[in-house]
Amino acid sequence: MYIEQLYTSCLAEAAYYIESDGEAAIIDPMREVSAYLELAKSRGAVIKYVFETHFHADFVSGHLDLAAKTGAKIVYGPTASPSYSIICAYDGQEFPIGRVTLKVLHTPGHTLESSCFLLLDERHHPHSIFTGDTLFVGEVGRPDLAVKENLSKFELAGMLYESIESKLKPLPNYVVVYPGHGAGSACGKSIGKETFSTIGIQKNQNYALKARSKEDFVKLVTEGLNDPPAYFFMDAVINRKGYESIDAVIRRNNRPITVAELKTKIENQNILVIDCRTAEAFGAGFIPGSINIGLDGSFAMIAGGLLNPETPLILVTDHNKNEEAILRLSRIGYENVIGYLEGGMEAWIKAEEKIDTISSVDAVLFSHNYRYTDNMVLDVRYPDEWVPGFVAGAKLIELFKLEQKVKELDREKNIYIYCAGGYRSMVAASILRRLGFKNIFNISGGMKKIQKTPIPIRQLTAQLN
Repeated sequence: MYIEQLYTSCLAEAAYYIESDGEAAIIDPMREVSAYLELAKSRGAVIKYVFETHFHADFVSGHLDLAAKTGAKIVYGPTASPSYSIICAYDGQEFPIGRVTLKVLHTPGHTLESSCFLLLDERHHPHSIFTGDTLFVGEVGRPDLAVKENLSKFELAGMLYESIESKLKPLPNYVVVYPGHGAGSACGKSIGKETFSTIGIQKNQNYALKARSKEDFVKLVTEGLNDPPAYFFMDAVINRKGYESIDAVIRRNNRPITVAELKTKIENQNILVIDCRTAEAFGAGFIPGSINIGLDGSFAMIAGGLLNPETPLILVTDHNKNEEAILRLSRIGYENVIGYLEGGMEAWIKAEEKIDTISSVDAVLFSHNYRYTDNMVLDVRYPDEWVPGFVAGAKLIELFKLEQKVKELDREKNIYIYCAGGYRSMVAASILRRLGFKNIFNISGGMKKIQKTPIPIRQLTAQLN
């Protein structure tokens, strides 16, 4: 028996490869499937099944492409009814893979079709469980993402409680837990940094599994939920209905665009330029009106939370990074890229076109300046990040709500922007610059560096919306 976790950091997503006696199964594959094909080929195995724990909301799965390329059967749990051919397994159904077995445990709650897959070893003993978005390390799946179900988040949370109590907690403590996501995913409120655990550890340490009653559990898992990124519900529909092959998407989107073409499109079309370089490179010089979402961070999640999927995009990337950017956008169903700037920012500068800049300051300089009355401080982190502490007097507006609340900012003041480390703050700065703000400064190093200065830090005393 062989198990490998294939983790995609930018989406905090875990897919799994399971193999025995030359047969393999993939659980929750990412949209590009080459890694699974290469792994199976290198090990001399044939992919027999593709298992899906549920209709994912945070990424487009690779199950259709993988099945088309291998002939593998796609397996969902009970109640799943997509627009393509699957095995809709019943609760308790077993699927042999060589000398091991995957057993379907229907665990509704995150969604109605959500299922976990229990791996039984060669002696048919429980070995590990692949929990998808039902159970994470230190957390459980949020119950407010089901698409077009006539159930409230409280009703789904109650179902999740029953699923965990009846299907997961009775398992032996030694059973390894392999979840669908790690820290950073919006599929849970506060997922732990570890990417695997055991049933015993989760029963002892997971706050939700220690709930004293169903009512207590429902209250715990439904309070304090941030709004899900807007693209989540779109992706759930895509995964249910099907999609175009990733190979076709890349061929169509990976088109070079000259400086002259880009200028014409900016002037005459409703396009948006996304600069995928680092915050430092972007701040030093960028195409006016472009937005910075760097490939070096949570590129897809930030793009999905900010961008309208209908808006045509043109990318500015470092050398040979254009296909990576297109691929990472397609992972969340954003297939509206019409090309990339040929030659990158260097070509734009060489053509002597106008550039814009955004200044960055370090935390020490910021600590000297922030008290002046002509300065404003903007914290664009997520609400749960404000609870431990924020800069005294800062305006708290999470990045995804910045454009909605831009009228709360004073255009006449110097606006110093920070996040946790400087990535999201430059995204925010680029948005404000596009909206006409002039006096904006990115705080490099973010809160991590600010905490090392004498700047007073306050704690959040009430939940903000």
